Amino acid sequence: MLAMAEESSADFLQGKIVADFGCGPRGSLVWAKSASLRIGIEVLADRYADEFTENLISHDMIYLKSTEKVIPLPSEFVDVIFTLNAIDHVDNFSLMCAEILRIMKPDGVFIGSFNLEEPASPSEPQRLNEKKIKENLLNKLEVQSYRVTKKGPENDLYKPFFSGNLSYEPGQEGFLWVKARKFS
Repeated sequence: MLAMAEESSADFLQGKIVADFGCGPRGSLVWAKSASLRIGIEVLADRYADEFTENLISHDMIYLKSTEKVIPLPSEFVDVIFTLNAIDHVDNFSLMCAEILRIMKPDGVFIGSFNLEEPASPSEPQRLNEKKIKENLLNKLEVQSYRVTKKGPENDLYKPFFSGNLSYEPGQEGFLWVKARKFS
């Protein structure tokens, strides 16, 4: 997540309210100790609470159950929101993008990783591309960093981001890493 954010340490989160949309049950924000509040936003949060109770308690995070229609947080609440290969799992991409924007504070930061041009499936119903992401999300933000590349080798899919060897042709499967600020 630090690499996506193009930050060398978690210090940029000092005193901030930080969220991860589609966090899963593994404590995705455990590393963000300088944040004032860490929130994992997850459609399956109640299931994870039942199946991974001790793990979730040890993460020192709030796990919040979201629905496909609403993230149950006040408007303009979150300073920094991450999402890593999660938003293509929702049925209504434009609605969830609007919800992410709604909960972000003015000048809040969005940091996301998107899988591009992967065929839709029952668990990932969205086939995302740069145009769709820009229309629904990025055109409403001030983009600070935009990196797109094809996938790396199977055992190191994100390798091109770390090696700086970014190459991508529209229409091929790949990844987009973006950092953007919400207009104030």
